[in-house]
Amino acid sequence: MNNIIAGAFLLGMILVGILSFKKIKNASSFFVADRKAGIPLVTGSLLATVIGASSTIGIAGLGYSKGLVGAWWMLVGAIGLLVLSVWFAERVRCYEVYTLPEILEKQYGGNAIRIIASVLIAAAWLGIIAAQIIAAGKILSALWPGQSVLLMIIAGSVFIIYTFLGGQYSILHTDLIQAALIITGVSICSVVGISAAGGLSEMAAQLPPSYFSFPTAPNFGWTDLLTFLFFVGATYMVGPDIYSRIFCSRDPRVARRSLVLTASVMIPTAFLITLAGIAARVLLPEIQPESALPALVIHTIPAGLSGLVIVSLLAAVMSSADTCLLTTSTIIAADVLAPLLKIGESNLIRVSRVCVIITGIFSLIIALKLQGIIASLLLGYTVYSAGLVIPILLGFYVHRFGLNAAGAIIAVTGGGASGLFLKLSGHDSLLLYTIPLSAVLLFAGSYIYRRSYMTGQGL
Repeated sequence: MNNIIAGAFLLGMILVGILSFKKIKNASSFFVADRKAGIPLVTGSLLATVIGASSTIGIAGLGYSKGLVGAWWMLVGAIGLLVLSVWFAERVRCYEVYTLPEILEKQYGGNAIRIIASVLIAAAWLGIIAAQIIAAGKILSALWPGQSVLLMIIAGSVFIIYTFLGGQYSILHTDLIQAALIITGVSICSVVGISAAGGLSEMAAQLPPSYFSFPTAPNFGWTDLLTFLFFVGATYMVGPDIYSRIFCSRDPRVARRSLVLTASVMIPTAFLITLAGIAARVLLPEIQPESALPALVIHTIPAGLSGLVIVSLLAAVMSSADTCLLTTSTIIAADVLAPLLKIGESNLIRVSRVCVIITGIFSLIIALKLQGIIASLLLGYTVYSAGLVIPILLGFYVHRFGLNAAGAIIAVTGGGASGLFLKLSGHDSLLLYTIPLSAVLLFAGSYIYRRSYMTGQGL
């Protein structure tokens, strides 16, 4: 029964892609669904996008290993969305663009900052897509043990196919279906898992007190929380996948309300998933943390119903993967290849579809090489946040602060490179300094260029 449910879900997603294929008339259709999406579609797509591998498999794993503080991985995302809604959503929607790097080009001027930012985003997001594929393999392994490589290839192929066919229309409609499955599945898994573990009081009695410590714990201090806030939460406030949803919105009001609704659902969901991970620690103390949620489903939920929950977890992963895949492919096609190769809009969809295939294959290869979901996601988020968050946010006030493209280029490259170096070299305690470093580089680079320009003009 479980196999039939999972197979029907995968085939259904491809069917949506086939039906959406007919709606693609031009680049606007493929990239932003003609900017016609209302609150249900945008909210559903945002929820399905943000509740991905890190917000299901990853958070449950954090709950399993660290306790209630694992909820912060999603809670900082909710904070980021609320800040975006209040201060920046309307500004973002008013840009009639397809991608986030195009906003940087409009803010600072020139193609250089757009191309450099695009390369950094694409590099970071390849790892993020790969993490979703890893998670899909872990989820499906609960149904078919010992076949993780084949399962990753199958799951990756499905979302690559429907993204290739229907672009943003496919994603918005599959995401709405997937969002409903995700919330239903997470709720069932958490309630049944907590009940099987004897309830919250019994869980607290069997585990160390640190498992229910909040907002910090002995193994998760304020530095860890700030790292989550600035390097994970910031990607929700200034993320290319989140911005792609804003671009699809019918108007700024739809964008703002959808962001608030999404954040409101994320808060209780974060605690439900974390508690499911803690319940798995009580019931299954010998498993790997990132296997907590699939294992809990198989061990506590009856066949048939467990298939529905497994599909809901798979939906969470694929809905994030498809958005990241299309976002990355669009950025490569529209922001890197189009300016460099002078590709016209008539050929842009064809090039973008090729980029979907190539990006998907590269992500799959990376997935087969990587191990941990949270580790790979945090690497991608660190590089992205260190390089791009400050230039994008301050770019909304470029004239007030006297900023320019030269400063932005230095901030993006310097911040991103410093984040990558510190993360790979194991200096996690220094990562928080990359955010002020990016700001210093932005202001200093802008000032030096401005002074040099004025000197050259004899002013």
